[in-house]
Amino acid sequence: MEIDRRRFLLGSLAMTLGLSTLKRPVRAGGRDLSRAAFASAVRVGSGFALLILDEAGKMLREIPLEARGHDTTVHLESGIGVMFARRPGDFAVAFEFSRPSPPKVFRTPADRHFYGHGVFSNNGQLLYATENDFDNARGLIGIYNVKNGFSRIGEFPSGGVGPHDLHLLPDGKTLVVANGGIETHPDAGRAKLNVTEMQPSLAFINREDGQIIARHELGRELHKLSIRHLDVDPSGRVWFGGQWEGALDHVPDLVGSASLDRPLKLLEMTPDFSARLKGYVGSVALDRSGARLAVSAPRAGCIVYFDTAAERFVGKSLIVDGCGVAPRGRDGFAVSSGGGEFRAASPGREDVGLAIHQELAFDNHMISVARY
Repeated sequence: MEIDRRRFLLGSLAMTLGLSTLKRPVRAGGRDLSRAAFASAVRVGSGFALLILDEAGKMLREIPLEARGHDTTVHLESGIGVMFARRPGDFAVAFEFSRPSPPKVFRTPADRHFYGHGVFSNNGQLLYATENDFDNARGLIGIYNVKNGFSRIGEFPSGGVGPHDLHLLPDGKTLVVANGGIETHPDAGRAKLNVTEMQPSLAFINREDGQIIARHELGRELHKLSIRHLDVDPSGRVWFGGQWEGALDHVPDLVGSASLDRPLKLLEMTPDFSARLKGYVGSVALDRSGARLAVSAPRAGCIVYFDTAAERFVGKSLIVDGCGVAPRGRDGFAVSSGGGEFRAASPGREDVGLAIHQELAFDNHMISVARY
C-alpha cells in the first residue's frame, strides 16, 4: 500500500534523541528520577505542564508545556516518553523520564493536528500518532522517526473519522485504533460537526504497510457512541470506553471488548447505572495481571471496575473529577483527579490517599512509566 504524502522508509534506527530545549527550564528539584513511576499532564495556575511522579505521587520532575496536554506514551527500554497536545493542538514533547535531559518539541504539518494519543513500535524506533487531516475530514496515523528528532516520515489512514486512542497488539505488528467518528475542524474549535452521521469504529491496522486488517462497528442504533479510549490485555483482547453523544435519558452501556477476529461487545450494566455515568468514560486501564479493568467516569465522580474473565462489574471508587487511571503494583491502580488528588485504588479494598497537590489539577490521563 502506498503511504500518503511521504514515502515511509523502514531502516536500522538508533535510539539517540536530537534534543532541543523549551523556553522555560526543566525543574527536577534534586530528586532521584530513577524512581519515576507515573506521568500526567496537569494544569498549574494559568499554565500547563507534564509531571513525573513516584509511586507515592510525589513530584519528581516538571516539564512546562506551551498549551494543554492530553496523554503520554513511553518506551520503557529506552526510557523515552512523548506527551501529546490536547486536540486540536499540533505539538508533542519528547523527554527522558529517568533523567532531567532537555525535552524536544516536535509538530504536525500545518494541515494536520494531533488527537492526543500515540504509541511506540516495540523496538522504539518509530512513533505512531492519531492525527486529523481536518480539511478532508480524514483520520490518519502519523509516523515519526525517533532517531531523527521525531521527524515525520509518513502517514496512513486510520480507518475512520476522529481517531483518538491507539495501542499496539502483543504481536508487535498490529495497531488498534479507536475511531471516535466525530468530525472536527480547528476553525470550529472543539465543536462536533457530524453527530447525526457519526460512524465510530475500532480498526486493526498493519503498522508496516498501513493495510486495514479488520474494522468493527457497533449497530446503527449505537452510532452516537464514540469509541475513545483503549487498553489491550496480554491475549490481544482490546478493552474500550465510549462517550455517548445522544440524549442522556437513553445512555447505553459504555464499556466493551473486541479482538481482531471478534466483534465489539458491550459489557452489560443496569440501565440506571449506565445513566449515572452520565454518558462519559474518561480513561480505561487494565491492572498488570489483566484480571481487572478500571474505567473512569469523571462527570459521575467515580472509577468503576470490571472482572475481565467474567466481563462483569465488581465495584467502584468515589472521587470527584477523577479521570486519570494507571496500573499500580500487581493488582491495583493509581487514580488522579482535577482536584490534585493522587490515590491508590482497587476493587474490594479501601482507597488510600497518597498525595494532594493543591496547586495543580491533573488532566485526563495518567500512565505508568515504572518497570515492574
